[in-house]
Amino acid sequence: MGTAAVLAAVNPWTVSNVAEADTPTAPAAVSAAASPAVHWTTDTVAPGVSVRTGVIRNTRVTPVWTVTVQAPAVNRLTGAATWAPLGTRSWADGTARQLRDAGLRPRVERVSWEEYADTPRGTMGWQVRVGSYATQAEAQTASQPVTAGGLRVAVEWTGYDGRQTADRQSVHVAVIDPARFRGSVRSTHNGNVADRETTSSVAAKTGSLVAVNGGFFITSDSDGVQGTTAGIAAYDGKLESMATGSRAALILADGGRHPRIADLSTTVTASAGASSYAVQGINRVPGKVRNCGRPGATPTDQPRHDLTCVEANDLVKFTPRFRAGLPEGAGTQVVLDAAQRVVSAGARGGTVPAGGSVLQGIGSAADWLSAHSRKGERISVKEVIRDTSGRQVRLGSDDSIVSAAPTLVEDGRVHIDATAEGTLDPRDLSFGFAWSNVRQPRTMAGIDGRGRLILVTVDGRQPGVSEGFTLAEGARFMRSLGAKQALNLDGGGSSAMVVGGKLVNITSDATGERAVGDTVQVLPASRR
Repeated sequence: MGTAAVLAAVNPWTVSNVAEADTPTAPAAVSAAASPAVHWTTDTVAPGVSVRTGVIRNTRVTPVWTVTVQAPAVNRLTGAATWAPLGTRSWADGTARQLRDAGLRPRVERVSWEEYADTPRGTMGWQVRVGSYATQAEAQTASQPVTAGGLRVAVEWTGYDGRQTADRQSVHVAVIDPARFRGSVRSTHNGNVADRETTSSVAAKTGSLVAVNGGFFITSDSDGVQGTTAGIAAYDGKLESMATGSRAALILADGGRHPRIADLSTTVTASAGASSYAVQGINRVPGKVRNCGRPGATPTDQPRHDLTCVEANDLVKFTPRFRAGLPEGAGTQVVLDAAQRVVSAGARGGTVPAGGSVLQGIGSAADWLSAHSRKGERISVKEVIRDTSGRQVRLGSDDSIVSAAPTLVEDGRVHIDATAEGTLDPRDLSFGFAWSNVRQPRTMAGIDGRGRLILVTVDGRQPGVSEGFTLAEGARFMRSLGAKQALNLDGGGSSAMVVGGKLVNITSDATGERAVGDTVQVLPASRR
C-alpha cells in the first residue's frame, strides 16, 4: 500500500479536482487566513483505487451550545400538532418578547433556504435562541427558566448550523477508476435482505478493498422487517426492493465498470391469464411502505423520508433472498415454483422456497390472488425499471443498484431535488429541517467526468471531532471533487467507510458501528 501525505490550505467547497489528480492541491489564490485548512492523506489501496482522508479545520470559528425554542406547528399530512425548529417572524418576535419579559436575553436568527432545486428562495423561517454556553450541561441548566414559561426547547450545538462555518469536518474520499481497476464494485445485502450487518463485517466476509454503507433500510419492527431496503435495490441482476417514488439511485453496471446515477422508478405486474394486478412491493411487509412513494399509499403516495405509509390493498412479492419468516396476518399467500406456477395457496407465513417465490396480498390484492391461484397455473411477474427519461434499465448478472436520496449534483451543477425526493417540505417546516439543513454524518456517491466512482463519508454529530455536512455542503463538496453526478446515500449513524477490512471513520452511534441494510463493496479481481 503506497502512502503520501499532503497538507494544503484550501477552500473545502472549491477543492480543485481532487478526483482528477493524484493528490489534492491548493488554489494559488487561497490562503490559510482566508479559508479553512484541509489536511489530506492519500493511500493507494490498489491500482485504480485510492482513499484520501481530509480534516477540514477552521480555527476562526467557535461554536457554542445554545437553547433553541421550538415553534408550534401542524403536520401537513396528518393534521397532528407538532413542533418545528423555526417559525414565522411574528411568532419569533412574540416569543422573544415573552422571554425578555421573563428577564432573559433572547436573540432572533433568520434562516434562509439552502440552494435546493425545488424550494423557495429567501427566508425559510426564524429561530429564537437563548444564551451561549461552553458545555451541553450548562445549556441544559439554562433551558429550565425558558421551559418554565411554557415553551418547548432543544439544546443545540451551533456548529451543526449550516449558516455558520464548521470548525472541524473529517472526510474520507475513495476514488475507483474503472479504466485501471481490475476488480468490481457491487451493491450487496450479503445474501439475506431481511438482515442487518455492519459494513465492516460484510467487508471482512467479501475481502473487499473499500466499502461504504448503502441505502435506507428498516430499523424498527413497527415499520416492517428490520434490514429490508426502503427504496430500490438490486443485487447480482435481481430486483430485491421496489422504488419509493422516483428517487436517486447508483447503478453499478457490469460490476461497477459503467456506473451512473439516475432517478429510478419501478413497475411490477402479476398476470394470470388475461387478468393482472399491480405489485407494489418486493420483500416488505404488506400494507407498510417505508418512505412512502407508492400508488394508493396513505397519507401520501409521494416520497416522504422516514415516514411509513399504509396500503390497504397491497400485493407484495418475496424472493429467495428474503431469508426470514414470511409476514403473517390477514390476507392470502401464493407460493410459486421456479417456473412461476402455483405450488400452494393459503394463509400467510412460512418461508420462501429455494428457487421459488411467494406472493402475499391484502385487501383486494388478496381477493385477486384467491381468484387466480389454482395449483399448477402460472402467475407471471414482470418487472420494469425506468429512469426519468423513460429509458428502461435492464439488469444483467453483474449489475447492482443502491438507492437513497436526494440527488446532489446533476450535469456538473449542484442540483438538490429535496422536495421531489421527499427529504424536505416547503409547506411544513416541522418536516426534514434537521435531516436536510443541519450538519449530519453523510455517505455520498458520485461519478466524475472520466467515469470514476467517488465514494465519500463525512463524520458528524461529534463536537470538536467532526460536525458533518448539510445536504447543500455535501453537494458542493462532491462537485468540488469533480463529480458530474452525485447522490446522498444513507447517513447518520449508518455512515461508515472500511478500507482493507478496517473501519477508518468515527461512526456517530454511542454503541459503535451500526448494523445496516445493504452496502457498496469494492472487490479485488479474485473476488469478482
